[in-house]
Amino acid sequence: MLPENVQNLLIALKKDIEANGPIRGNWPNFSALSNNQYHCHLKKGHPSFVAIWEVMDKEIRLIEVIYAGTQEKAPY
Repeated sequence: MLPENVQNLLIALKKDIEANGPIRGNWPNFSALSNNQYHCHLKKGHPSFVAIWEVMDKEIRLIEVIYAGTQEKAPY
């Protein structure tokens, strides 16, 4: 389970993506991982927490958060 402050940041990120699309350069360390996958840091330091999301369907603006957890265990 994520710490409460990281959970709140993840909720804020999801709302930001819903409102403004998946390209979220305003979040720390945002980058594209592939054509449809992106990531950013939710919390820096030790441990760092990251979120990874994937655009599933551009036409209906569907995304899926595929990982939220420590950077050390991130699947990239």
